[in-house]
Amino acid sequence: MRFASFTHGGDKYYGAITDEGVVALNDDFPQWPTLLDAVKADGLKDLAKAIIGKVVTHTEFQYQMVLPNARRILCVGINFPDRNAEYKDGSEQPKYMSLFPRFASGFTGHKCPLIRPPESKKLDYEGEVAIVIGKGGRRISQADAYEHISALTLCNEGTIRDWVRHAKFNVTQGKNWDKSGAMGPWIVPFTHDSQIDNARIITRVNGEVRQDDMLSNMVFPVRREIEYISTFMTLEPGDIIVTGTPTGSGARLDPPKYLKPGDVIEVEVSGIGVLCNTVEDEKI
Repeated sequence: MRFASFTHGGDKYYGAITDEGVVALNDDFPQWPTLLDAVKADGLKDLAKAIIGKVVTHTEFQYQMVLPNARRILCVGINFPDRNAEYKDGSEQPKYMSLFPRFASGFTGHKCPLIRPPESKKLDYEGEVAIVIGKGGRRISQADAYEHISALTLCNEGTIRDWVRHAKFNVTQGKNWDKSGAMGPWIVPFTHDSQIDNARIITRVNGEVRQDDMLSNMVFPVRREIEYISTFMTLEPGDIIVTGTPTGSGARLDPPKYLKPGDVIEVEVSGIGVLCNTVEDEKI
């Protein structure tokens, strides 16, 4: 089952994606105005039941960032062994994970362009899996961590590389340019461990494989991410954790290969889908 946020004729909807189109579900659940509200209410099973016997309502629509009103998005940095080596600074593998916030305004939807600002030509890609918290909690154990996941989605955690170096201790500036990244196309309910434990993530640029790795190789697995983050903050339904990107981002290639208008970026994970975006320069 795949649930997405989308627009049609200037109006905002959410619904279930089928091979023929989308079944809008807003009218069936007025108590949940957005897909995020359904997640917070543990309502994905209800959404799945509601589409039985329904016909497609829209065949033409535009995807939005899958949870456009998400309040808290935390990203895990440098979470694959080869990623740490890419920095070529001789540092040991870190004891604790690097974390930084992103905001929903920094993401666009599936089949929408990533926006390259005039202030920089160093827009880069980072293919990742994102988890959506469905059950809140504090000091969650690794053994219980998966019980707190509602759904999975994909993320192209687009980054303006030179802006992550504007300050000594943070990367927030380079990570939050409007519509510089993408999240979607949809959320897939999390139902079994293998959706994460056996997941292979591939990122392609113009058909060329740039990133290819298994989530099982992460330095800080998803269970540890949930445990660690919930130590210092209470996780709430609807929170999103972007779990980390493999080696192969454009900045780390020799020579670097940054994104430019017309490029096509695909992030693929079997069982979740393919997130596809192009690139456009910002119109000012």
